[in-house]
Amino acid sequence: MTAVRFSVLTTVYDTDPMHLAECLASVESQTFAGEFEHIVVDDASSRVDTCEWLAVLPTAPRRVVIRRSENGGVVAASNDALAAASGEFVVLLDHDDVLAPEALERLAEFFDAHPASDAVYSDHDLLRWDGRFSSPVYNPDFSLERLRNHNYITHLVAARRSVVADIGGFTPGTDGAQDHDLLLRLAERCGTLDHIPEILLHWRQSATSFSGDPTTNDAAFSRQVDVVSTHLERCGIAADVTKASNPGVVRIERHVVGSPTVSVIIPTRGSRGRIWGVERIFIHAAVASLIAAADERVHLEIVVVLDSGTDPVVERGLRTIAGDALRIVEYAHPFNFSDKINAGVGAASGEYVLLLNDDTQLIAPGSVGEMVGLAQSDDIGMVGAKLLFEDGTLQHGGHLYHGTISHSFLGWQGDHPGPHRILAVERECAGVTAAAAMMRRDVFPRIGGMNTALPANYNDVDLSLTVRSAGYRIVWTPYAAWYHFEQKSFDHPIAQSEIDEIDRRWGDFVRTDPYSNPNLAPGRTDWLELPMRSGATPL
Repeated sequence: MTAVRFSVLTTVYDTDPMHLAECLASVESQTFAGEFEHIVVDDASSRVDTCEWLAVLPTAPRRVVIRRSENGGVVAASNDALAAASGEFVVLLDHDDVLAPEALERLAEFFDAHPASDAVYSDHDLLRWDGRFSSPVYNPDFSLERLRNHNYITHLVAARRSVVADIGGFTPGTDGAQDHDLLLRLAERCGTLDHIPEILLHWRQSATSFSGDPTTNDAAFSRQVDVVSTHLERCGIAADVTKASNPGVVRIERHVVGSPTVSVIIPTRGSRGRIWGVERIFIHAAVASLIAAADERVHLEIVVVLDSGTDPVVERGLRTIAGDALRIVEYAHPFNFSDKINAGVGAASGEYVLLLNDDTQLIAPGSVGEMVGLAQSDDIGMVGAKLLFEDGTLQHGGHLYHGTISHSFLGWQGDHPGPHRILAVERECAGVTAAAAMMRRDVFPRIGGMNTALPANYNDVDLSLTVRSAGYRIVWTPYAAWYHFEQKSFDHPIAQSEIDEIDRRWGDFVRTDPYSNPNLAPGRTDWLELPMRSGATPL
């Protein structure tokens, strides 16, 4: 007898019979030629038409129907389904959702090609009330920090049954957030979850799911907070977890260990400019905004790399603003941002270094502590911040290397949560700008510092790729924010030598972004789908 490859698990409770029929039919019509089974557990439905429909449900060769004698909730029903499964992998399918016809076939192809993989997820779209597909969600490759902030994966998920059993199946008391909990525990066990960038499931919009009206799921949202808090405790991360302002998103405030010193590295030549109608010396405003918003969790050392010949008023003003926290590093060479940063870090004494442009102004008072909270994790090599232009539009939401080197969502409204709340959560990025980036000081020399062959442009791209190639994660946070008056302070055309250097060193790495998706249009920063991939397609 051929072994069962996939067990599709579906729990049922008072489901609209028409929706359940479509769900079951989508499993029966799979193109996969191997062995699979569909485990359906009715959690003691009480809705009359659901019970009547289940009572006359015809048998099917691949379907196993289990009827619970009392309602126990989705976790209890899911554990019953898991216990009844015999497949090598379990596939999670909600009672009103629909599998794409090729879903199991694509999963089989993936696991055949990646036999060491224990878990994988796909992209999905929404199944509208009128039966049409719309609003595709093209996920990034695995992003642990984003998963902690919200369940961006949702559907479709397949995992090795033995692994799911080993980690205890579905956790009692997590009803409504049970999938998020399972994904976090799989991540703890497996280290990463793999990703198939194809739509393999159609998620039905309804008033009882986050795809419909997230505000109706307050109980599930509260359990999500508990799930994330418990996960962080298991990982040894001390943090306060609360509901964020966006539905389905939690706010994680990590505790800063000890009272570390952060060395703020600011190269400057004392540039001036007019912002909001007022003339300023940029470096003065940048440092003053940091000092005024002192974060009691950290101590600041202000390391200013100052060009020789700079107007003396610049240094005098800095000493007045920063006092004993100031350290001046004189720079007597032709402009080279990378070399200036290296010189500043070399003179720093803090446990952390915050690379900061002089044409910035702090917005969020707790930004430095927020970044330290992330940077103190051993596997995080660099932390980036949200940067806004003078008019409040977004300058930096993380780097994007998808057919171009740019900033994600460049020019969007600064308070916009982004598609699928991507700008409202902490998340891994391919890179972040050095206009406001934090690293542990010991990481900087370990990866060789900044590349002096890139004096003006792409040095932060090179730094980011070097950090990632050393095995570290790079995380962007919306909870650390500065204004960046870049367009007002410096004109820096890109030299051909810089283009050649970044291409020589990184090639396809600056054209393939794991935190984007191949279904998105290259050369854009706004997550627009490729043509013919945005729905709405009739069922």
